[in-house]
Amino acid sequence: MQRPKFKRFFLAPIRGYQYISRMLPGSCRYYPTCSEYAAQQFEFERPDRAFAASALRILRCNQLFPGGIDYPKVRWNPPASVRMANPIRIAHTLHPLPNPPHSDFAIKYWIVPIKGKTYLIVKAFG
Repeated sequence: MQRPKFKRFFLAPIRGYQYISRMLPGSCRYYPTCSEYAAQQFEFERPDRAFAASALRILRCNQLFPGGIDYPKVRWNPPASVRMANPIRIAHTLHPLPNPPHSDFAIKYWIVPIKGKTYLIVKAFG
């Protein structure tokens, strides 16, 4: 599957910018920040759609717009409901993990349905 290569290619400059921007005062008007928004877009969306959504978000990040909470919206096809019955067992059969099946796992993102095949991506903390 070529998607991880594309993700790494687009996420590397974003992560570099995030590393440098930690040394500067925060100036983004939105939550999550524009760079985190772009990183989440490139993680879940096709590169062309992610680039367009990220560019529009960066253009909105100025004093003419109020800012606020703006989670990334992506189009996503969830797996079949049968696979959702026990996602841990399915994950271990498709892609074996180095951890044993009884170990804890971390949730990185919450995928919240809006309408149709459109979802919000909310980063999980903790």
